[in-house]
Amino acid sequence: MKQETTPQEASFHIRGKEQRHDGSRLGPLLCWAVVFADVGTSIYYVPGILYGNVGDLAGFFVMLTMSVFVLLTLKYAEVTHRFPQGGGVVTVAAQAINHWVGALGGMFILVDYFLTAAISCLSGMLYLSVVVPAFVPFTLEMSIGVLLLLGLLNWFGVSESAKVSLVGALIAFLSDIAILVTVFMHISLSQFLALFPYMFAHQKLTLPSLLVGFAGSFLAFSGLESISQLSPVMKSPRKKVAGMALLLVVLTIGLTSPLLTMFATLLLPAQVVGDRVLSAQVISLLAGHWGNIALQIEVAISASALLIFAGNTAIIGSYHVFLALSRMEFFPEFVQQRNKLRGTPHFAILLAIAIPIGVLTVVQGAITVLGDLYAFGLLGAFTLTCLGLDIVRRRERKAARAERAFSRSPTRGFPRSDETVTVNETLKGTTTTTQASASSLEGTGVRGLPADGRAPSPYTGRMVLDLWHTCKYYLGLLTTALVVLAWTTNLVAKPMATIFGGSVTLLGMGIAYFTYTRKKQQGHIPVPITHVEEHLPGSILAVLMANNTHNEAVIRSAIDNANGKPVTFLYLGHATTYQAPRLFEFHDPYYDDQQARRTFGEAEHLAQQAKIARRYVYRLQEPQAVERIWRVVHPHDLVISPENISLCEEINPDRIRYEVTPDGNVAHFLKSW
Repeated sequence: MKQETTPQEASFHIRGKEQRHDGSRLGPLLCWAVVFADVGTSIYYVPGILYGNVGDLAGFFVMLTMSVFVLLTLKYAEVTHRFPQGGGVVTVAAQAINHWVGALGGMFILVDYFLTAAISCLSGMLYLSVVVPAFVPFTLEMSIGVLLLLGLLNWFGVSESAKVSLVGALIAFLSDIAILVTVFMHISLSQFLALFPYMFAHQKLTLPSLLVGFAGSFLAFSGLESISQLSPVMKSPRKKVAGMALLLVVLTIGLTSPLLTMFATLLLPAQVVGDRVLSAQVISLLAGHWGNIALQIEVAISASALLIFAGNTAIIGSYHVFLALSRMEFFPEFVQQRNKLRGTPHFAILLAIAIPIGVLTVVQGAITVLGDLYAFGLLGAFTLTCLGLDIVRRRERKAARAERAFSRSPTRGFPRSDETVTVNETLKGTTTTTQASASSLEGTGVRGLPADGRAPSPYTGRMVLDLWHTCKYYLGLLTTALVVLAWTTNLVAKPMATIFGGSVTLLGMGIAYFTYTRKKQQGHIPVPITHVEEHLPGSILAVLMANNTHNEAVIRSAIDNANGKPVTFLYLGHATTYQAPRLFEFHDPYYDDQQARRTFGEAEHLAQQAKIARRYVYRLQEPQAVERIWRVVHPHDLVISPENISLCEEINPDRIRYEVTPDGNVAHFLKSW
């Protein structure tokens, strides 16, 4: 006879497997390597692109934007540990705002990935032509060939390795340091300081030029979003690992990017920086100009390899976004199809390389044009991520204020376990009220209510902690405002980027709307979920369980008793298998839980008919999961099937009411907060 496995046992086994796989997860150094291998490649092409737009002020604007980059890293570190399933802007926007905004964020990041793949591969070939100048006329064809080769490698299943990223990142960082040391060996401190006034000597800084330069220099920090894609493969605690990794990113990028940009645009002959081809090779040429030919070749080869590696990262990121949007039912299911030979998503990979190839072909390998196109998706993704996190923080502040008000309330007591509770029985439209002591509930599945007392609130803390959270909240708002300023400036200042990015986004959203509507017409209702609990006092919390025959009764009872109040449907699932996530993979167990998706679909169908406000929360079944969410939501009524009341033993309601429905019995935990 096969022995049944309880959800708690399954969860225990999964946690055990996670711990065994923890050795293969990424620590701070490997996380830094993956992010730096993405962000750090920008320095190879940004100086030439910025010089074409702002001239000698390129270094100044990179230094200026560096301050916003530091603020952005604080927000992305928080995103990483708040949303451990990964998905980046798609997850943040979907769960903080709504699923359509999540789809919009997906389109933004796809535009960013398409251009990253194109510009990285093209730049890699241009740097390779420093070693072999005969390659210059064929850089476009070679870039397309590299993209095809990367697509073939991904089709075979050659995925990105964090250890390979570490080797590439260390070589690139040490090469950058070698260039800086070489330059400082040839110029004195006074000559170095004289470069700062020299930047402003030939150009007048006006408000329009300040805005354009500030917005355009964000290109120097593209790749930061990759940290949020690493959440599923990070070691625990994610908050500490992400914080240390991004601290290393800030230190290494801050040390290299502004100085190299300034040196490349000020210490090379103007005809070099202004040339269409040579401007894409400035870091290698800077090494050769102030060092020697050996350093120039080493920088060219390492830059070429790392840029191709960054292109592959963009391809992997883009096809995982395609998969995530398809799992969220915005893109057709064929996107998820995997070939039988290698088990890789061939259609998603094909899209991930075909679009960058098309972009390269249209612009005929003009790297400055690619740089101008870049701004739309990058800053759009930054904007939605920042805005989504601000909304989450605002909800928590609202919940914290309500919790503090509740803690000061003189009527917050709960009935003790030896007091009586009211039990209402509703049968065929008739309601009767009886009195039953807690002890008389033995054998009915109802446990005695816990003794009076409140669990420690997750929102209260010391004054210093509250002050830090307040400062972080307003710093976050400032960061969002600065990013929005940069994005809106680029929308006006770079019309080509707006047209290209807007067209791709509109096309993608059109496909999403068509796919979503078609599924609804076929009788399948896609249901967006949230991993962010919202403070909804006076609402209803409906608890649904895996393999529970009374789920429909709970759903109908919650909707019938809503009376205009919102309903939060909480599904407690349990996974029976565990697969170690890979880099940039969207790893959300809800989308593998078909039973949960069907149950939420039934709830959504009934809720639409009743026209009530609703939210859907999915959690794996764990001890005190219901109690934690109950305390955040502050519902007036928690609805659950009687056989699962043991999950609510930490909850102290004012009374418990039982309801007999045609679909089965349900219990109501009623509370006046």
